[in-house]
Amino acid sequence: MKTAIVAGAIANKPHNGGEAWVRLSWARGIQKLGWRVHFVEQIGAADADAVRYFKQVTRDFGLAADATLIGDDAKPITGSPPQSADVLLNISGHLRAPALLERIRGPKVYIDIDPGYTQIWHEQDLAPIGEHDFYYTIGVNIGSPGCPIPTGGIAWRHVLQPIVLDDWPAVPRPTPAEMKFTTVAAWRGSFGSVTYDGSTYGQKVHEFRKVIALPKRSPAQAFEIALQIHEGDAKDRCALETSGWRIVSPRSVAATPQDFRRYVQSSSAEFSVAQGIYVQTNSGWFSDRTVRYLASGRPAVVQATGPLGFPVGEGLLTFHTIDQAAAAVEAVARDYDRHASAARRLAESHFDSHKILTKLLNEIGISP
Repeated sequence: MKTAIVAGAIANKPHNGGEAWVRLSWARGIQKLGWRVHFVEQIGAADADAVRYFKQVTRDFGLAADATLIGDDAKPITGSPPQSADVLLNISGHLRAPALLERIRGPKVYIDIDPGYTQIWHEQDLAPIGEHDFYYTIGVNIGSPGCPIPTGGIAWRHVLQPIVLDDWPAVPRPTPAEMKFTTVAAWRGSFGSVTYDGSTYGQKVHEFRKVIALPKRSPAQAFEIALQIHEGDAKDRCALETSGWRIVSPRSVAATPQDFRRYVQSSSAEFSVAQGIYVQTNSGWFSDRTVRYLASGRPAVVQATGPLGFPVGEGLLTFHTIDQAAAAVEAVARDYDRHASAARRLAESHFDSHKILTKLLNEIGISP
């Protein structure tokens, strides 16, 4: 049986069920191909809560015997690292410990899930990417005309975010049949604004402010955000609530992967904006969170980030302006069942982990 190491952040992002799903979907997808998967996470300093969360999540997903949390010195905090592996899928270049990297017999694959940030910081020597055999990004327009994100001389390949469809079945429309558009978000995201080549690229807050009046434009619908927002952004929070957004704590509704799935599937649809850098660069970024709404049979109305390489208009609607956002929301509400069915079909046709990971492994010269 072939062995893969999937490396990424879970303990580094405790009580964030959505972030855990990002990494788990790669691990679960490789498992579904018949591989043994060992999940490895590197952390600078792990408190008891972070270690507890790591153990809980990996145990819940059947990885307890194949999950290792190491410190920056490569010493295990919990679990035992694998002695070898046929491939490394290094999400965000998370695993950096030379002692473990040397054990990989096969290709080392960098998986970029923060397009724009990754490449610009590498170019500015703020966060060098490191040596890998292959480089993949979910920014499907990187390297294309019209996308100003630098490639840094790297031959970036493109990949969509995989989902194990069995983990995210389409579920019946929630009752009562009130249309509730939701999302899970951090008001300022994980990173600040970025300046490159004379342009400054903003955060999610800057994009959300452009559509803050949406509930007033679509008063027949309910809008809710499981929002991480700092107390210093009290004016923004007040503006959101005054405009008709309901705000709930992400810690209360999406702390674990199971909670996150419940929250998504109890919604009617998603409405969300993107980080400014994804929008302004026409990066082709697409959210893993939105993929989970689609797979659940939940339509999504999301901000456009350039050509995506798959169809929009049914199940998935994109917008540039608040007028377009309001029109898309009303279109989903008016013909919900058609859009819900189309959402699931889109997930099946373009985000099925079996298709995505089989293609990736073939491209790097490994038989799935």
